[in-house]
Amino acid sequence: MFSKGSKSTSGAAPAGSGTSSEAAASPATPSIISADLKIVGNLASAGDLQIDGTVEGDITSRRVTVGQGALVQGAILATNVRVYGRVAGEIKATEVTLAKTARVDGDIGHQSIEMEAGASVSGRLTRLEKPVGVSASSAGGRPSGAGPVSSGGASPGVGAAPAANASSSQSAGGYRA
Repeated sequence: MFSKGSKSTSGAAPAGSGTSSEAAASPATPSIISADLKIVGNLASAGDLQIDGTVEGDITSRRVTVGQGALVQGAILATNVRVYGRVAGEIKATEVTLAKTARVDGDIGHQSIEMEAGASVSGRLTRLEKPVGVSASSAGGRPSGAGPVSSGGASPGVGAAPAANASSSQSAGGYRA
């Protein structure tokens, strides 16, 4: 395993060979909105965004991380969203992670959600039927599957608030609207 000689007989490309599957698996360097920066307007990216400052506008990206001291006032549409700071607006993503320092004032549409103890949500949690996808062609507009959040006739708002403020760490991935 750690010897100099290779015991592999497969025709697989060695690590670091720049194959397309390796490029897809490796994380991209995110575009960073630093803590001293305030942006007024919408952001669109086909890649990853790290928000540490303030954004007043909607965000469309593949992956969005809202840092602990950050504030986003607007909707976030992405494949993956991690919140450590504050979001005042709707979040719609395939995977949502809320850290213990997260504060969300708005509805969350998700396929999978994870909330740490201490995270706060003032809004409805709604399970999405289709994943939210962001490609290079959709970064300038809305991601696929980014229609309005619908509760399918149910009213999950009443049952969602206690789960968001639970005293122990729990995953709400099994929640269904």
